[in-house]
Amino acid sequence: MLRLLNIIAVLALVGSAVYAYSIKYQTSYRAEQIAKTNIEIRQERDAIAVLRAEWAYMTRPERVQQLADAYLTGMKRLDATQIVSAQSLPERSPRVDSIGQKLDSLGLSMPATPPVAGGASTTTPKAQGQSQERRKP
Repeated sequence: MLRLLNIIAVLALVGSAVYAYSIKYQTSYRAEQIAKTNIEIRQERDAIAVLRAEWAYMTRPERVQQLADAYLTGMKRLDATQIVSAQSLPERSPRVDSIGQKLDSLGLSMPATPPVAGGASTTTPKAQGQSQERRKP
């Protein structure tokens, strides 16, 4: 009996040691993952800082002015004689509603009748007759 208790104690000791080492290795693995994630975060912050600096460089007014002077030299300036009043513009042609015209030709463009106030039913007379017939029995 004493030997059986010793064997169980040794097995429990080995089992607890395996469990402790597995927790230790999981902890160190998680710590490595956290360190890698922190490095990635730092790299992304650096990349954002670089992009902000590039954006500040690209949108400098002096640089934009140089580009405008270099590439807009061949364009004509707007003269006051080019500006006209709205009345001198040609009339726009009216839009053609081809679907509406087809519906008119088929007689389907009739406006729908709005429901009558006072709780009157909007069903057809035939449907009203059927509903009254159902109520009789």
